[in-house]
Amino acid sequence: MRILGLVFAGSATDRRGEMTGFVADVLGLERVEDSGVEADLFALPDGSRFGVAGPRGMGETSRTIGFLVDDLDAAAAELRAAGAWVADEPGANDAERYLHFRAPDGALYELIQRR
Repeated sequence: MRILGLVFAGSATDRRGEMTGFVADVLGLERVEDSGVEADLFALPDGSRFGVAGPRGMGETSRTIGFLVDDLDAAAAELRAAGAWVADEPGANDAERYLHFRAPDGALYELIQRR
């Protein structure tokens, strides 16, 4: 597996509206839309994204980190071969395909392949 970078960070909070306003108005990040995403998404200048979701909008985690890979399916196969839990099917939106997995720390992470 070849990790190309960190391209996504997400936060889930019951103060989604307040956090979304803070990210836009105070941090000055540009809001972007992607169909199929249950979060308010913001673009960073380097092409990465930050998402703000409701408490269960992005699954059972309060945060997630996304690793960019060049071949999502091959990377998922490597994780499974190493014994990691990997979601059955990738999700997708306009910009990318992604797949959640759990690392040995028990936290949820994701692999992301840009379209």
